[in-house]
Amino acid sequence: MSEKRILLGNEAIARGAYEAGVKVSAAYPGTPSTEISEAIANYEEVYAEWSPNEKVAAEVAIGASIAGARSMCSMKHVGVNVASDPLFTAAYAGVGGGMVIVAADDPGMYSSQNEQDSRMVARAAMIPVLEPSDSAEAKEFTKLAFDLSEEYDTPVMVRSTTRLSHSQGVVELKERQERECLPYERNTAKYVMMPANAIKRHVFVEERMKRMGADACTMPINRAEYRDLSVGFITSGIPYQYVREAMPQASVLKLGLVHPLPKKLIQEFAGKVDKLYIFEELEPVIEEQVKSWGILKAVGKEIFTVQGEYSANLLRERVLGEKVQTSDPAAVPARPPILCPGCPHRSVYSVMKRLGIHGAGDIGCYTLGAVAPLSVVDSTICMGSSISTLHGMEKARGREYIRNWVAVIGDSTFMHTGINSLMNMVYNQSCGTVVILDNSTTGMTGHQDHAATGKTLKGEVVPAINITKLCGSLGIEHVYEISAFDLDGLAEALKRETHRDAVSVIITKAPCVLLKGVTFPNKCVPVPEKCKKCGACLRPGCPALTKNADGTISIDETMCNGCGLCQKLCKFDAIEVCKDFLSGQKTPAKKI
Repeated sequence: MSEKRILLGNEAIARGAYEAGVKVSAAYPGTPSTEISEAIANYEEVYAEWSPNEKVAAEVAIGASIAGARSMCSMKHVGVNVASDPLFTAAYAGVGGGMVIVAADDPGMYSSQNEQDSRMVARAAMIPVLEPSDSAEAKEFTKLAFDLSEEYDTPVMVRSTTRLSHSQGVVELKERQERECLPYERNTAKYVMMPANAIKRHVFVEERMKRMGADACTMPINRAEYRDLSVGFITSGIPYQYVREAMPQASVLKLGLVHPLPKKLIQEFAGKVDKLYIFEELEPVIEEQVKSWGILKAVGKEIFTVQGEYSANLLRERVLGEKVQTSDPAAVPARPPILCPGCPHRSVYSVMKRLGIHGAGDIGCYTLGAVAPLSVVDSTICMGSSISTLHGMEKARGREYIRNWVAVIGDSTFMHTGINSLMNMVYNQSCGTVVILDNSTTGMTGHQDHAATGKTLKGEVVPAINITKLCGSLGIEHVYEISAFDLDGLAEALKRETHRDAVSVIITKAPCVLLKGVTFPNKCVPVPEKCKKCGACLRPGCPALTKNADGTISIDETMCNGCGLCQKLCKFDAIEVCKDFLSGQKTPAKKI
């Protein structure tokens, strides 16, 4: 029996892995890939984990594959960078049980620091890439990827994008095909990648890719749809949907396997159409190969951008020459992202702002400390980079230069790759202050647990890594925990530690206001008759506060979480924190 459901692309990928008999799934949360692991964790037959980072996730999947089980690791495109070390070598070693890497790219940079194209990484690693164009294909291509992995003895990448990951489609659900683990046989020539073995495996990899490229010409996932032969498109993934929408009569060569490419099939298609367009988001991965084969009539990035997401309107404009009517961006009010009301990061940054302290930043919600009105984060590169950046500054300019600098990093990001950077500071005798913003979750990707929260992806309660003790175990003598809302204590600690000639760590603790189970019964309430209209309470930029026409303030009780930051900043007692506000008692509390 089968049934049909409407699934997100990410949920469909998870379902495909489940139906294919996957036994082990590992990932680090990263938009737009996060829901894959959250969905697969619902299947009891699958072991699923949040790994500390993508490199570890890939290695877990590789280990499971060597043991004979089907395995999968999922990550966003920048996570592929972190995992590239094991992935490049896994391409040489091959697989035992089928192994799939899901890479979710982010054209348009909706939640990322760059727009890299994972197909280019896969080409460099010599790993095949499948690219589905809707939720139904996302499920089926994932299942196929496991079969291809075992048939060709290779890890296989399934490439998604934000639009596919987060759009919905009808998917036919089928039964899980249970697979016994393949019997393990010791094979050092295959799995021990020291030079003498790797040289031989490189030859195997090159032959494998040639064989797969030839076989790709007859794979059903690569298909020519002949209609009007005056114009044809070579495309794949979500862009296929745009071609069908904007130019339904055009002939299309839809590629499901985008690496290696089916050369003969492409040559045959190109020979049958008068005009040929290559419509692919981001880099000209397909286009460059096609033109290298002498198919010079193909038109691609000459008229299509390498930046951002594509659309049906882009085709209408660039190919059909139509003027597409769109709304005037100037008519839409700008809504820049901001920290939530009651966010503990705002409290920490308000103290840094007052002290004139710059932050070497990292990846997380707290990156928003770079924008007005807080404006204290001066750099953000990648996961775990804040600590190394501060270390580099100290080594380049000396201790005095960074007296007014700290590294800021979240608890999940610290567990991801910040630990290594902090270890490096200690080992190389650096000086500097690291502020770990511990809000007990991986906030930016939707509140996933990690090694320091005490709960696994499957919801099991486990011992939580103690960040304070972990820092102490590195030999750091000056490690302090403090409430993120203790403004005076935090200011004192920052002034003291930034002038210490040693590595020090300040861990600011307060849960994310959006965490399930975290309640805020108190509210901040203005006392207009005491207000001096100085604006001190408005400086941190809490969206719950607004300035009235007469200079006093209003506080939106539906937004306020009662953190008390605005009250602490008011020197005139013009803001009260009312306890039990939600119960209707509205009892004024003491100044907190």
